[in-house]
Amino acid sequence: MDPNRRSVILAGLLVSGLGACTKDAARTSPSTPAPTPSGSTSTAGSATTATPGGTARPPATSSEQPTITQVATGLSAPWSIAFHGTTALVSERDTGRVLALSAVPPAVDATPGTPVAPRQIGTVAGVVHAGEGGLLGLAVRQDALYAYFTAADDNRIVRYSLTGTGPSLRLSNPTVILAGIRKAFTHNGGRIAFGPDGMLYATVGDAGARASAQDRGALNGKILRMTPDGEVPDDNPFPGSLVYSFGHRNPQGLAWAPDGTLFASEFGQNTWDELNIIRPGANYGWPTVEGIAHRSGLVDPVQQWTPDQASPSGIAITGDSGSDDTDRGAAIWIANLKGNRLRRVPVRDPGRSSEMLVGEFGRLRDVVVAPDGHLWVLTNNTDGRGGPRPGDDRILRIDPAHPPSG
Repeated sequence: MDPNRRSVILAGLLVSGLGACTKDAARTSPSTPAPTPSGSTSTAGSATTATPGGTARPPATSSEQPTITQVATGLSAPWSIAFHGTTALVSERDTGRVLALSAVPPAVDATPGTPVAPRQIGTVAGVVHAGEGGLLGLAVRQDALYAYFTAADDNRIVRYSLTGTGPSLRLSNPTVILAGIRKAFTHNGGRIAFGPDGMLYATVGDAGARASAQDRGALNGKILRMTPDGEVPDDNPFPGSLVYSFGHRNPQGLAWAPDGTLFASEFGQNTWDELNIIRPGANYGWPTVEGIAHRSGLVDPVQQWTPDQASPSGIAITGDSGSDDTDRGAAIWIANLKGNRLRRVPVRDPGRSSEMLVGEFGRLRDVVVAPDGHLWVLTNNTDGRGGPRPGDDRILRIDPAHPPSG
């Protein structure tokens, strides 16, 4: 369907013709150019996908589009969404605010046909915004909210108690569970999520100190795994260390398939952005390589894209991996910033992909699965790198029951 003709349902109001307008920070060339994977192309602006074996194939596209509902508008540089029951909690990077809104449609506190007005439930104390730093990822476990944020001297993770219910929900009793992560103007990572094993995982960028990604004694350039209290689990791959995987540049997405496989999205430098399957103790190559390199001892991504079509941030997984239908089974959904699109990757065949919302809503920072199974997508046009339109930033609700074919 022609996107100029497709109406976007905005909680009863119709909005059309949202154009794309975005810019992204310049990426400097690495000292050693990343190799071009076998069978792929490095033509500027192209996307290259690959199966785990390295066979390249073009990405699929589709004109089939789901119904989209606008949930909330007027957010300021939002970064992450996490659900506490049927309440969505949203972080604002620059203000340090945590906002809440109901995930039950239609929202009972909204005038029919009007997006929900989020309410502030607290501010994370000590947030210092600069560049890409500030209040970043959120995660919820029982009645506790975990937040990854940039402080005066470092990046850290703090745990808050969630007290009260409904309009009385508030943050209280902050406890720092991990501090001392190097911070920088860029590459702070920042995504946190609880895995099916009950452990807290965190993506940490290299903070511009590229060598730290290969230093297992450093926290930067890693995916970390810890207990809910910030301790080292006994079964981590390196005894006494929070490091779960290393050799990362700036990972920002974490999600688990129904069979427990961990996927992560990662920003490359100039050549390839990545989707990786994360294995404990594995080395993902940065800064030695970027993208698929076929180097002994390094794990290649299962798919890669040029930055202009990607800049992948938050990811989510929907569906049943037991389905034999690749297009209707479990799928990885990837929110892309510079690429201005939502990408779908089949879990059973992660070398394929299809796209939607291309250029329609600008930069996309996060995508999560709501309690009712719908996707919530967070735009990110007010973070200083986008071109905000009236109503930005916003949360979009998407029915994934009819995903693009490909």
